[in-house]
This record gives sequence, C-alpha cells and structure tokens, in this order.
Amino acid sequence: MAREDNRGGRDRRRREEDNADSDLVDKLVQINRVAKTVKGGRNFQFAALAVVGDQKGRVGFGQGKAREVPEAIRKATEEAKKMMVRIPLREGRTLHHDAHGRWGAGKVVLRSAPPGTGVIAGGPMRAVLESLGVQDVVAKSTGSSNPYNMVRATFEALKAQNSPRSVAAKRGLKVADLVERRQDGASAPEAIES
Repeated sequence: MAREDNRGGRDRRRREEDNADSDLVDKLVQINRVAKTVKGGRNFQFAALAVVGDQKGRVGFGQGKAREVPEAIRKATEEAKKMMVRIPLREGRTLHHDAHGRWGAGKVVLRSAPPGTGVIAGGPMRAVLESLGVQDVVAKSTGSSNPYNMVRATFEALKAQNSPRSVAAKRGLKVADLVERRQDGASAPEAIES
C-alpha cells in the first residue's frame, strides 16, 4: 500500500512541475556555431542562449552547448528554468525604480515608465523584460553589445530592484508610512521655493 502512495505522490509532483512549465515562456536569444580544429578537420558545436519567464515576475537565463541545435536549445532552456529569480514589479507592469547594471564591458540602464509606453529595449534586453512580464519600460545599453554580457547586465539591474514592502520591512516601518514620506519628500522642494 505504501508503495502505491509513494508512486502517487511522485506522479502528482511531476504533474505539478509540468503545469508550472506550461505557464513559462521561453525565448531564444542567440545561437552561435563554434568550431574546434582537430587532426581530421573541424568539429562543429552550437552554443545557445535562452531566456525563460512566467510573465508574472519570474525570469531566468541559461546557456547550452551541443553538437545539434535542438539539443543546445534544450540544455539552455533547462538551465534557465533552474536559474529563475523573482523580481518585484510595480502594478505588475513596470519597475519600481531606475536601475543600472553592469557585466564585463556591457552596461544597461533600465527606467520605469508610465502606462502605454511599451517595452523600449533592444534585442537581448527585450527578451528578458518580455519574459519577466514588464509592459512599460525604457532601456538603454552602452558598451558591449555581446548578448551574453547584455543579458547578465540586465539581470544585475533587475536584482537591484526593491519593492516598497521590502524596504519597509528592512526599516521596520509600514508601507503606508514609507509611501507617505515619499510623497512628502516630493513636495518639500516646492515648499522651500515659495
């Protein structure tokens, strides 16, 4: 009897994982053909860079190498699913604040935007932001345009995001007090001028 219960639990977990995977959106960022020169000629392999997200605040990226393109893409997608991180979004559509990210020579700037702006970002950054579920953002990359560096720099910028809830918890305040302070801080310079 216990054996059947264990098997049932394993099947249930597998079904739950499959359901979680069905919600994920995966985007292929780049495929690169790599050649290794050996005694008999050249050996070709393919390197793939993929981004996976649920469009609700979770996103990850992965790299895969194989002799065949589909296998490289599969490996990259599997790694991306394992490396997923949760990013807080404001109103489920944009970032809470501006952020800078850097990886190697790749630098990115992400800015929150008002509703209706859309995703203004290039290539690899667009794939990450769309997989994350961001609908309004303005992004700019400077320095290296290498997709690997741009994706990693974008992740560095996203990891720096703080929600008002997490800041309030760190400071021992309530979210309402924090938001109230922010609004008071915005009106303070006007009071000084008048």
